[in-house]
Amino acid sequence: MFTFTGHTDSINRIKITSNGKLVISASSDKTLQVWDFETREVIATFTGESAINCCAVAPDDVTIVAGDEGGNMHFLRLEGVGSREQGTGNREQGTGNSNNN
Repeated sequence: MFTFTGHTDSINRIKITSNGKLVISASSDKTLQVWDFETREVIATFTGESAINCCAVAPDDVTIVAGDEGGNMHFLRLEGVGSREQGTGNREQGTGNSNNN
């Protein structure tokens, strides 16, 4: 068993990229963290305005969609993250209604 330490509140969702190199964690601490699976280190952190409740990784292993408690969707593109070079992440945000039907 492995332990990833870094969030300050509960973890709501965990996803692993299809290539097995990155772990994505969404937390009530308002962050989505990207972890290097091999080193167990955080390599990118995205901070939202409210708890991040869910996330999904696209088949390209570069695009992440996250949903927060405020009903917002965040589209994150990982560019260079997970490589040995310094990576950057770009974020786009969309809003919509959150229906609990």
